Amino acid sequence: MISLRPVLSVLGFLYVGLATAMLIPAIVDVIAKNADWQAFVFSALITGLFGLLLSLAMGGSLSKGLDTRQTFILTTLAWTTLPAFGAVPFLWLGVGYADAVFEAVSGFTTTGSTVLSGLDGLPPGLLVWRSIMQWMGGVGIVVMAIVLLPFLGIGGMQLFQSENSDRSQKIVSRSVELIRLLGLAYVFLTVLCIIAFLATGMELFDAFNHALTTIATGGYSTHDLSFGYFDNLAAGWVAVFFMIIGAMPFVLIIQALRGQPLLLWRDPQVRALITFLVIVSLGLTVYLGVHMHFPFPEALLKATFNVVSVVTGTGYAYGDYTQWGPPVVGLALLLKFVGGCTGSTTGGIKVFRFLVFFGTVRAHLRRMVRPSRVMSEEYGGTRLTPELSFSVLAFLVVYLGSVGMITLALSFFDLDLLTAISAAATSVGNVGPGLGPIIGPSGNFAPLPDGAKWLLSFAMLLGRLELFTVLVLLDPDFWSR
Repeated sequence: MISLRPVLSVLGFLYVGLATAMLIPAIVDVIAKNADWQAFVFSALITGLFGLLLSLAMGGSLSKGLDTRQTFILTTLAWTTLPAFGAVPFLWLGVGYADAVFEAVSGFTTTGSTVLSGLDGLPPGLLVWRSIMQWMGGVGIVVMAIVLLPFLGIGGMQLFQSENSDRSQKIVSRSVELIRLLGLAYVFLTVLCIIAFLATGMELFDAFNHALTTIATGGYSTHDLSFGYFDNLAAGWVAVFFMIIGAMPFVLIIQALRGQPLLLWRDPQVRALITFLVIVSLGLTVYLGVHMHFPFPEALLKATFNVVSVVTGTGYAYGDYTQWGPPVVGLALLLKFVGGCTGSTTGGIKVFRFLVFFGTVRAHLRRMVRPSRVMSEEYGGTRLTPELSFSVLAFLVVYLGSVGMITLALSFFDLDLLTAISAAATSVGNVGPGLGPIIGPSGNFAPLPDGAKWLLSFAMLLGRLELFTVLVLLDPDFWSR
């Protein structure tokens, strides 16, 4: 029988931390003389008291650490229960239950899909809370991707177990110290992003919120028009830069900050991601210049901004790109599947899995031509074993199958095909806005039926947990001795 006491003990500490974070928007509302501060204080009391009692009840149960199965359970429970508590302030402020949970799940998973409209007139504390949820979710994603997922061997992530541990040992000798450095790097980049936004003329409130959601590649904005509100080329390019930073492996970012910047470019997935973004952005720039007659500086920024935003799963919008013609809509749908690098805050399939997949296909084609020849594909100096290739292929099949099944389920809510498939893709990939007139960059998810919102909330969690973390819990063998 699996002991849940250590798992519940850790969860208790996480709830206390979440309660502490809720006091930040309360302070913001107090400063703004907004009575909504009571919602956050009340929510903090509920969350903190529950977490404290849980930790005390399970006290002393962490002495032996966590085994693999307990880690699976903890990861899943943390990502499913934290949004439940994070939704409490929305409920207090009159948001419906399904909408509140959807908004909180979208925040913590850094998806960026929203059911709220009239953002420009919402209380400042609520806007800050949305940003904080994404910022906390982003650092949680980095820790999960670097510390937990390679250890669990999910979807090819075991490829980075030896690689990242080797690299990590050159930085630190313990996982706790690695997490500390990750946190410091995350805070440093966030502060740097705030300063950069301020330098472009952005107000402090907007700079703070957008810095939190840019580094986290989350995409929550304080304005309905997202980045289109600012109409500021400099702010747009700052966002592009930090969205790309958020899509980089944070272990390598730490090493770059410690004086080894070339290690970033030596990573195959970093080179592939940058090359891909440049090619697609330039292609879209030409299209916008020729077909939409945009001036070159505007075309370059809008093309690059929206391509980077979709690929990294940030979900910001600089103009409604669904109005740029069917080719752009088709491109946007495909880009939702890409994602950034492993060990980053992004969602999607991830670049390294595409590299492993194409390498596996190339090796198979070569074996077809020369059956007797021994082929050996590598990724970053690591030989791709059959187990690694199978793990990645299995992930791709389950990922695409999940998008297909959710699309089919959404069709039962009378949604058109474009809305259904883009909602499924953007939720599983944790990307942000969908496509079409309802959930596109100029709309939101509020008009969808509550049943569809619950389904998409599950899809966002499924995608953030890399699918197998949840699916393995459904296997009876997992719970047996």
